Amino acid sequence: MRLEFENLTIRDATLGDAKLLTTWWNDGEIMKDVGFPYGLKTTVQKVKDEINSDVHLLILELDKTPIGEMNYKECDEQSAEIGIKICDTSLQNKGLGKKYISMLISSLFNDYDYKRIVLDTALNNTRAQHVYEQIGFRKLGIRENCWRDQVGELQSAVDYELTVNDFVDHRVL
Repeated sequence: MRLEFENLTIRDATLGDAKLLTTWWNDGEIMKDVGFPYGLKTTVQKVKDEINSDVHLLILELDKTPIGEMNYKECDEQSAEIGIKICDTSLQNKGLGKKYISMLISSLFNDYDYKRIVLDTALNNTRAQHVYEQIGFRKLGIRENCWRDQVGELQSAVDYELTVNDFVDHRVL
């Protein structure tokens, strides 16, 4: 996959990206919003294995410089699950995530013919929830105390879905 809009690019991760992804995934500041304040403590080899898995791992670029990552995986023939992280924390809260998500979702609906996109986020990640709801995601529910984070605290998650008819493309807004 390679998607471009203005100075934004989404491209397939390659084995050459494994070192950068390892650095990001091991950084607690980047990973705290997904429950890993001490990072994933992963290795380059494990990341290479992830790149070769059934999860489509994508690199986000701004002006040809990697700034984050996304992923998607097929749930069934009609639906896919997505995730995103802007890993350059100085570029968070600038509206980029909304544009990248719009780019990916537009492609999943138009190029891959998915009818439904799902995702979840931590209940305390209100910044992400705000972005998802602006794009048109509908809150399906909250799973209370459904997992323990890296420090052993119970966390809750919010489940979302988006259908092609509810999608608001924020690339053009």
